[in-house]
Amino acid sequence: MEQLLFSLNATIPVFLVMVIGYLIRRLGMVDEPFVKTLNQFNYKITLPVLLFKDIAESDFYSVWDTQYVLYCFLVTLTSIAVIWTAAGLFYKNKALLGELIQASYRSSAAVLGIAFIQNIYGNSGMAPLMIIGTVPLYNVAAVLVLSFTGPAAHGLDKTSLKKSLKDILTNPIIIGIALGMLVSACRIQFPFIVTKTIGNISVLATPLALLGLGAGFEGRKALKQIPPTAVASFLKLIVLPALFLPLAVLMGFTQEKLVAILIMLGSPTTVSCYIMAKNMGHEGTLTSSVVVATTFLSSITLTVWLFVLRSMGMI
Repeated sequence: MEQLLFSLNATIPVFLVMVIGYLIRRLGMVDEPFVKTLNQFNYKITLPVLLFKDIAESDFYSVWDTQYVLYCFLVTLTSIAVIWTAAGLFYKNKALLGELIQASYRSSAAVLGIAFIQNIYGNSGMAPLMIIGTVPLYNVAAVLVLSFTGPAAHGLDKTSLKKSLKDILTNPIIIGIALGMLVSACRIQFPFIVTKTIGNISVLATPLALLGLGAGFEGRKALKQIPPTAVASFLKLIVLPALFLPLAVLMGFTQEKLVAILIMLGSPTTVSCYIMAKNMGHEGTLTSSVVVATTFLSSITLTVWLFVLRSMGMI
């Protein structure tokens, strides 16, 4: 019972805040332009500040783990390669192939990932190192996948690739992590006024991000492509964690590191998948369906995975 309560306390409050955001939108208290502005504010300001604060306040030399970052990168790369190969062999609808692949591997590592970890540990934990190992690869792989598949496939889209690489270098979350690592490595101490201001902004990150996700939730788009949606959701929420969590345990990762790996593998498909698919000439219906389905179902699957790990004494 203790393990079950721990798992429920870790996941349900996160999804309840999203539900509140959804209800606020349905009641007409906020509109689409407000939600869009809120999401941009979270992405460009509050989340980077939160990550900067948590890293800057930690001891860089004790926190940095090269093996962990490489594990996150290699597991992500392997997941993409295996899903791309398997989908290419067995999925016959080539027009939707790129959307299926991207939606099956790309997690909401930054937004929901940070929310879950902070809800459990009170800070972003190992999320920054996990993000370093995954998010740049997510973006580059998405450009490659969507360029070589789909209704308008024409080989590598060099313009999109260049834009993706530029977006990685100018990504506010990546910049926040990098600056935090620099401050921590140099052991820079800020005056109380500065740290208090940073802290006041950082506490906004999780609740505002979850409210924005909930308010932007489009239930009407759910399950318009039921069979591929079910396949992608099953891969995203169950297969990837089942394959790679045991490997993480064998490598000795526990506690915050293991929770961050679980988020990397089994969190819902990120909304940015839909934006990228649409911008690169794909229909986007399958992607939006997977985003909705995985967001809803992950409230169950993440609770189960946390329960399993907690019962094993891993977290």
